[in-house]
Amino acid sequence: MSALEFLPEALEELSEIAATLNQSSQISARAFVTKLRRCAARCFNILILWREREGSYRRVNFPVFPYYLAYFVRGERIIIAAIAHASRHPDFWKSRFP
Repeated sequence: MSALEFLPEALEELSEIAATLNQSSQISARAFVTKLRRCAARCFNILILWREREGSYRRVNFPVFPYYLAYFVRGERIIIAAIAHASRHPDFWKSRFP
């Protein structure tokens, strides 16, 4: 059985993104959280759906929103390392390698 884990930094990013979106629209904030859940569930259900990138991580782009999940597969564990904005510095979270 696989386990899905979020690094504390990723949970903090989720909270900040949702709060920012909620300031302009509760509907957008809810939609973002729904997309996050769907992306995380797909990672969980199909461990290797997205290609492994240099550094042994995988990345899932959110539909509609300019964000992505960066995650690692470690045995039966999926570790969400970051929820990042696609147009910002792409390497800010890479020191989080588990």
